[in-house]
Amino acid sequence: MSMKDKFAAQLMTLHRQTEEDFPGVLRAVREMGWPAVQISGLRGWAARDIAAVLRETGLATAGVHVLFERLEQELETVMEEAALFGTRDIICPYMPKEYQHPDGYRHMRRVLNGIAERIAEKGFRFSYHHHAFEFATEVDGVSAIEYLLEPSEDNKIMAEIDTYWVKKGGRDPYEFLQAYANRMPIIHLKDMSDDAAQTTAEIGTGSIDFAPILLWGERHGIEWYAVEQDVCPGDPLDSLQLSLDNLHRLADRLQRGERNL
Repeated sequence: MSMKDKFAAQLMTLHRQTEEDFPGVLRAVREMGWPAVQISGLRGWAARDIAAVLRETGLATAGVHVLFERLEQELETVMEEAALFGTRDIICPYMPKEYQHPDGYRHMRRVLNGIAERIAEKGFRFSYHHHAFEFATEVDGVSAIEYLLEPSEDNKIMAEIDTYWVKKGGRDPYEFLQAYANRMPIIHLKDMSDDAAQTTAEIGTGSIDFAPILLWGERHGIEWYAVEQDVCPGDPLDSLQLSLDNLHRLADRLQRGERNL
C-alpha cells in the first residue's frame, strides 16, 4: 500500500455535516479523493446504513473513536459496529475529566488494559488518543500520556499520537513519536497555525514539519494517517481538500527524495 492510500479523513472535522447527512458526507469525501475515513460517532445514524455507504463508495475505515462510557457499557455493540465497518481499531478519544489526576490515570490504565485484552480476543486492537492536558499531569515520573502509553510488554494500550496536541503540550511531535515504533497503527496528522493563535490548520499551512513524520511512519508500522482539523476557517470540506492536496504533493516529493512541501 502506498503512502497516498493511507490518508484518512477524520470525520470529527465534519461532525455537523454528518449529523445532517452522514451518507452524503461519505460520498463527498470519497469523491474528493480520500481512500478512508475515521469514524467518531454515528450522530444518530444506524451503523448498518453507514456500513452500506462505506461499501458503496469503497471507503475504508481507519478505526473508530468511541467514548469511554460506551466502551465501559456497550463494548459488545462497539465491536459489532467496528466489524460492520471493516476495521480492527477501536480508539478511546478522551479521558473523562474525573480521571484527569495521578490516581485516576493509574486506575484508567488498568481499566483500558482490561478493555484491550477483551477486544483482542475478538481480533481488535485498542488505542488511546490524547490531547494537551495529559502533558500537564505527572504520573510516576513521566507525563500522564507517557504513563498510559508506556511501550512495555504488559501494557496493551497502543498509541494514537496527535501531532497538534503534542506540540500544544510543549513537546516536539517528531521526537515524541520515537517511543511508539510498531505500537501505533494510526496517527493523527493535525497542523498548528504559525501565529499567536496556535489553532488547528490545514496540513502544510502551519508550523509542523510533516515530512520526517511521514517518513518515520512508513518505517515504523503506521497503517493510517488520519487528518483532523478542529477549527476550520470556512467550509470544513474545503479544509480537508486543501490538506489532502498538500499531503499528496508532499508524498510525491518524498517519493522523489525531497523533504519540503
